[in-house]
Amino acid sequence: MSARARAALRIALALALLGALLWWVDPRAAWPLLAGADPLWLALGLAAAVAANAASALRWWLLARWLGAGVSPGWALVRYFHGVAINAVLPGAVVGGDLYRAHALTRAGLPAMEAGVSVLGDRVGGLWVLVVLGALAAAWGLAAGGGAAALGALGLEPSGHGPALLVGAAALGLLLPLALLLAWRHGLRPATAAAAPLRWPARLARLAQRPRAPAQYGWQVLGSVVVQLLSVGALLCAGQAVGVSLPAWAWAVAAVPVFLLAALPVGFGGWGTREAAAVLALAAFGVGAAEALVVALLYGLAALLQALAVAAAGGLRALRGGAR
Repeated sequence: MSARARAALRIALALALLGALLWWVDPRAAWPLLAGADPLWLALGLAAAVAANAASALRWWLLARWLGAGVSPGWALVRYFHGVAINAVLPGAVVGGDLYRAHALTRAGLPAMEAGVSVLGDRVGGLWVLVVLGALAAAWGLAAGGGAAALGALGLEPSGHGPALLVGAAALGLLLPLALLLAWRHGLRPATAAAAPLRWPARLARLAQRPRAPAQYGWQVLGSVVVQLLSVGALLCAGQAVGVSLPAWAWAVAAVPVFLLAALPVGFGGWGTREAAAVLALAAFGVGAAEALVVALLYGLAALLQALAVAAAGGLRALRGGAR
């Protein structure tokens, strides 16, 4: 199957899924919610979404700089927002924008391996921290006592040990990558790496030997926490705009499947998968299907507005390059 055929198939799948969701919830129920959304909450949500992407760009820049890229924070901000725009309008969810960022780093002089590691590590690390924060938020909800039924509907058993188990799992999730990094860092024999300088495992092993690797891991985690809190805040604002009022911890729990499914390269811009995940996840908290669908649509529209702003600011050429 050609690239154009795959792109057309992904667009068709996203539109079909969105159409099915709209048919199921009835557009007559969703449209009044969209039309009556609170402008103030919409503005706050857009500001949170922009801030989340700006923080993501700086997190990526820190990682790329540690890997040897000689680029400025401003350069990283511009390329990151070009990638956001590509993700919003092209098939493949986050894949297109990520490939664009990796290519931009190689053009800036960073070797392809390091450029790919910077983008992949930035993306996977952010989603990993999202899951960790979701576990901590679930623990908070169980400890508060008001979220037992909702979390039980999500498959989280509201037992007496639930909060402690979730906190332990979150701590393990943060410490395990660090432990693996330290084991790789101190267990590597330099002669092994030197014996096969062109093989990617050896090159990856040498990356673990770079100075201040544990400190860089800490910066990546901290940056991801900021990014995900801002992203959850944007989702919360979308909910408030249409009258969906949930505690912050509930939005953090619901954001895990919503953001994870939006990142799957099965449609374009996360459309369809994000809305389906929102309908299912927010149903556990008593949110109606129409309200959940509109919340996800508003969150997606914030990314689309940023894409349009990038194009209006002269990034249209970058979008065309990303499409190629």
